[in-house]
Amino acid sequence: MQSAVSSTGRRPLKVGLDVGGTKTDAVAIDAKGDVVALRRLRTGWGPDAVADTILAAVEELRLELRDDDVEFVSVGVGMPGQTVPGTARMRHAVNLGVTEFDMATAVAPRLGGVAVAVENDVKAAAIGAYAMHGNVGTIAYLNLGTGIAAGIVSDGILWRGARGTAGEIGHISVDPQGPLCRCGQRGCIEALAGGGAVAERWGQGGELPIRDVFDAADGGDERGLLLREELVRGVAAAIRVLVLTTDADAIVLGGGLTGLGDRLMTHVDQELAQSAAASAFMTSLRLPERLQMLAPGSAVAAIGAALIGPTTTEDYHHG
Repeated sequence: MQSAVSSTGRRPLKVGLDVGGTKTDAVAIDAKGDVVALRRLRTGWGPDAVADTILAAVEELRLELRDDDVEFVSVGVGMPGQTVPGTARMRHAVNLGVTEFDMATAVAPRLGGVAVAVENDVKAAAIGAYAMHGNVGTIAYLNLGTGIAAGIVSDGILWRGARGTAGEIGHISVDPQGPLCRCGQRGCIEALAGGGAVAERWGQGGELPIRDVFDAADGGDERGLLLREELVRGVAAAIRVLVLTTDADAIVLGGGLTGLGDRLMTHVDQELAQSAAASAFMTSLRLPERLQMLAPGSAVAAIGAALIGPTTTEDYHHG
């Protein structure tokens, strides 16, 4: 089979961007879903700077592919915040200094007619994780970062729920006597395991406060041990919630906290084993076997964003 070509005779590529609070990952993928170009750059602050970041990322991909006869047919953007259904608008991307961002007006006119779309970054990552898992079954992507949230994709369909809050498991309270969460409840999963909440309770600053907490715990520090225990308990609770509510084939772990690697997962596996020891039902779910951790620096959210980029049937002609 020949490679796909666009109506202009050039190889069509879809662009995806994961616009985070400090960095933006940009990828270009071909019709097979393979990444053919990857760039990373700093994210600007505020709506105008975010728009400039998106445009700069697209241009950097163009420059990287300058020797190839390619055409960008769509640009999809994943960013923190709430999407407005049926539009290319994002609201409340507070980590970017953005109250409302409209891709259609801020970016599209400067892309020469290329189709654009926007999606919540965790949901975009879930779409990317589903693709990386072979586009079959049910995948739950669990983002362990400043906050805790999940995205669920089943049989190729992203589950949003009636009001778009499906996957907001960070605000499930699992300990009514636990620490206060920013949502007003106590003992939410995010209050226990969210990087922002843990760093705030640690209260000692540092470039990587969660790593500092684990270092302190390894050294026997009482407060470090308590915070690590709560974090691990929160992550394990999130995994149980996702399996019990979705029965997903795989729980894919991503986000900044996964940079701890085995330092985190050894304790999470132990917590899951201990909680299942007294329950034949929980044991039968084989939770550890469903867990997959993304490699550090994975561009899964950018890949997912590329896949949500809108195209029409006229964009591709398969020879």
